[in-house]
Amino acid sequence: MIITSSSLLKKLLLLFLVIAGLILAKSFLMPLTVAGVLATLFLPLSQQLEKHRFPKWLAVLSCLLILLLAMAGIISMLGWQISELIDDFELIKIKALETGARIQQYLLIHLGISLEKQMQVLKDQEHYLPSTLQLFAGKMAGIFTNIVLILVYVFCFLYYRNHLKQFLLRLSPKDQQPEMEQIIYSTSRVSQQYLLGLSKMIVCLWIMYGIGFSIIGVKNAVMFAILCGLLEIIPYIGNLTGTLLTLLVAAVNGASVPMLGSIVMVYGSVQLIQGWILEPLIVGPQVKINPFTTILSLVIGELIWGIPGIFLAIPVIAMLKIVFDHIDSLKPYGMLIGEINTGKKEPVFIKKILSIVKSKEK
Repeated sequence: MIITSSSLLKKLLLLFLVIAGLILAKSFLMPLTVAGVLATLFLPLSQQLEKHRFPKWLAVLSCLLILLLAMAGIISMLGWQISELIDDFELIKIKALETGARIQQYLLIHLGISLEKQMQVLKDQEHYLPSTLQLFAGKMAGIFTNIVLILVYVFCFLYYRNHLKQFLLRLSPKDQQPEMEQIIYSTSRVSQQYLLGLSKMIVCLWIMYGIGFSIIGVKNAVMFAILCGLLEIIPYIGNLTGTLLTLLVAAVNGASVPMLGSIVMVYGSVQLIQGWILEPLIVGPQVKINPFTTILSLVIGELIWGIPGIFLAIPVIAMLKIVFDHIDSLKPYGMLIGEINTGKKEPVFIKKILSIVKSKEK
């Protein structure tokens, strides 16, 4: 059946209205969606605690406490490392001034920009400092409010999960309720597996980057290892961004060329281990989305909801794929965003390890 221009126009208009609605309702929908995705991660733990005769409210509260402890642990590790970085602030300041002087000389010699003009530009930027600080304070207040809302929503999703499931089932005709139940199970499972695999991957990256940066003698190696690992949330460019920041700070601190080259070698080695060993073992084929769709999802997620949109892009698009695959009229879209079979085969030892893991799970 050929798609007519009017039907195509209607679909584009619907897409535009959905995106506009997501942008306008960001303050409401963003914390709710983050909480929904996080709730799928803690759903198995809550169910296990309830099987061990925990009251439902206590099981859900225990999940929230674990989430808060994990957040507090990451913040504490970063704070500890940042405090050590602040102790070296004077040295960094001197190095930064020296680097700034070199840049000024380069601009003067090669571009003909006088020192007076450069200083005037810097003075003009100082007028924006108070407004920038006010904006930062407002952002921090907004982040704190969203964190509180997310915790409340996670509690509600976990506590009222059966009630919400029954609501979704009753929206469907009786003959379609089994399929709707399968969609609910599959969407929650794919989000859960993605977040669990991502968490394991981040911990592995912390260990590998921490060991690598410590061996070559990078200052504040733990902080940069944590940073590079956390940026794994952004596929393809996250680790690269963290490594570039590590190179930049190391260069400002006066690191030698061999040291900078060693940082690049650590990054390359970690990426090799991650791509060929860790991803097949830890993440696996649960999130079956092709790289082109992944990049588009990240870009659209950032345009709609900013940094939280980047975090939500992959699990949300994976959930949408499951929904598309169960609805006949939407199956072409599921095929579009799905993986492309390139004939690439996993190494034999990876297949053996995966078969052992699957047999133990059964």
